[in-house]
Amino acid sequence: MGYPTKVQRIERKASEQWYVNFPAALAQALEFNKGEIVEWVIQDKHTLTLKRPEAKRVARRDKKKR
Repeated sequence: MGYPTKVQRIERKASEQWYVNFPAALAQALEFNKGEIVEWVIQDKHTLTLKRPEAKRVARRDKKKR
């Protein structure tokens, strides 16, 4: 399932800034923290990857019900 999001541009006298809002459902599912630093990586002209260099990795274990 994808989350369509519009890219916004703010034009100022001396500069411009681009914004992409991150859907709350994704942020909650990924357990983002306020102020967390992320890094955009360009894979190609059609793919951006968002990396979380400081996020703690939690090992997931498959739990089998007995």
